[in-house]
Amino acid sequence: MTNTKISRMPNPAEFVPELNDISAALFRATGNRSVPRTTMSLVHLRAGQIAGNTYLTILNTGFLRKAGETEERITAVSSWQDAPYFTDAERSALALVEATLQPAAHGEERVSDELYAEVARHYDEKALATLTIAIGQINFFIALAVIGKPQPVNSLADEQWD
Repeated sequence: MTNTKISRMPNPAEFVPELNDISAALFRATGNRSVPRTTMSLVHLRAGQIAGNTYLTILNTGFLRKAGETEERITAVSSWQDAPYFTDAERSALALVEATLQPAAHGEERVSDELYAEVARHYDEKALATLTIAIGQINFFIALAVIGKPQPVNSLADEQWD
């Protein structure tokens, strides 16, 4: 008999219902439209790729497809540095999430002053704060995704937990 169960744990919100409030608050905080939703999804997709997490990669790919993004842009997120499909603002956001999630060279800051200045060139103070919260948001969900291993879904409305 084959076990079709994918998730390692049941929905954590069943045991910690406050999780729904935290999740909703994070979505409200990042949904203030100061940063385009597409940019947020690109950043979250790149974070899922860096974490090596199928759930987050499929989920954010689905969000981008539903938003009408091209397959070229979606596919090129993993190699955005040399892809011709991204704006300078999107590139700075992708560089920021990479710097935040990946270890820095010994003795170096993850987010250099130069990178911060580049991101700030494209985003005003509210947008930069929102982008920072969005990176924290995906970090929060990375822990749930890699530990709990929810089922890969294209929509948050789909059943994610066994």
